[in-house]
Amino acid sequence: MIHCSPQSVFKVRPATRCSSTLSGHGSPILCCSFSPTGNTCATGAGDATARLWNLDTETPSHTLTGHTGWVLCVEWEGRERWLVTGGHDNQVRMWDPKTGKPIGDALKGHTKWVTSLALEPIHLNPGAPRIASSSKDGTVKVWNSSTRRLEYTLGGHSASVNVVKWGGAGTGKAGVLYTASSDRTIRVWDADTGRNLHTLKDHAHWVTNLTLNTDFVLRTGPFDHTGKKPANDEEAKVLARKRYDALISSTPGGELLISGSDDHTLFLWSLFPNTSSSTASAPPSEDNTGGKLKPKARLLGHQRQVNHSAFSPDGRWAASASFDSSVRLWDGRTDSRMLVSASKDGTLKIWDLKTFKIKNDLPGHTDEVYCVDFVADKIVSGGRDRTVKIWKN
Repeated sequence: MIHCSPQSVFKVRPATRCSSTLSGHGSPILCCSFSPTGNTCATGAGDATARLWNLDTETPSHTLTGHTGWVLCVEWEGRERWLVTGGHDNQVRMWDPKTGKPIGDALKGHTKWVTSLALEPIHLNPGAPRIASSSKDGTVKVWNSSTRRLEYTLGGHSASVNVVKWGGAGTGKAGVLYTASSDRTIRVWDADTGRNLHTLKDHAHWVTNLTLNTDFVLRTGPFDHTGKKPANDEEAKVLARKRYDALISSTPGGELLISGSDDHTLFLWSLFPNTSSSTASAPPSEDNTGGKLKPKARLLGHQRQVNHSAFSPDGRWAASASFDSSVRLWDGRTDSRMLVSASKDGTLKIWDLKTFKIKNDLPGHTDEVYCVDFVADKIVSGGRDRTVKIWKN
């Protein structure tokens, strides 16, 4: 059988060198995230600050001070108007990236540290996307970004909620929230009402990571390789919806979810097949008796805990990383060319997805690398050596 798929619209060159080493953080860097346009990167660290870095000039931009504990997670609003951080101080904070100043007071309500953040997709709410925060306290809170008030709390989990994702699927107007917990379950919630839609109980240990095949288009919203910027909210909504629908229409299973766990396995889920802007979501796969939801596949191979998983930007390929020191690839038809991984050994490695071999080995960090992010042919990494490194061709 011959499979045909469109090629990339532009060439991405592998990073071969470190172009900048940026110091500033006083403690290990715990998280990093590119802005939707790729012009700015945000990092969070154990020194209770987040920092913004200009990727055009490769220089520090702003230091975001306000947290009183480690900054554990950072997310950008889909039009790059603000960003949000979550910390070990149990607080969520909003920031203006142009000034580096906080937007209002901290969002308080969690009784333990914030583990993950997710923002409402731009194609669903371009004006004031809501914020979802998960916490060690076992809850997920949804905040109104305009009023900075709590809208509702999701309290179904019986242990720490390790990650939250805001997907564009479902029959409601606001998409769905996916949450994974140390109670060994994944829950799916209607983001409109906060109603629990599904509880997935197939994992045998803590569920520590989730990834959606729509992650990249949801994160970048209306922005693509052309560099065009929307003039207003309505145009942003149309552009973001077009990109989302294009990906969903090319995937028979609709919005796909992969969950990774300390039970050494991953599961692939198709909970909302055939989702599109013009058709309602079809019901998810059930067994012959109409009983519990079944995963589309169980992904076996890792020998230790799965600590991270990610879909390729086109949503056709997934990669998982484990404490067994391996990176595994799942499925195979994609126009993505390369994969980047970061490790405790202080290096980044770029893998060729055609040969499944190392394309470039990027040493440079002097200690463990905790986070890595990419946009086009630029990579940013940070870790225990307290430096941000920018890599490019």
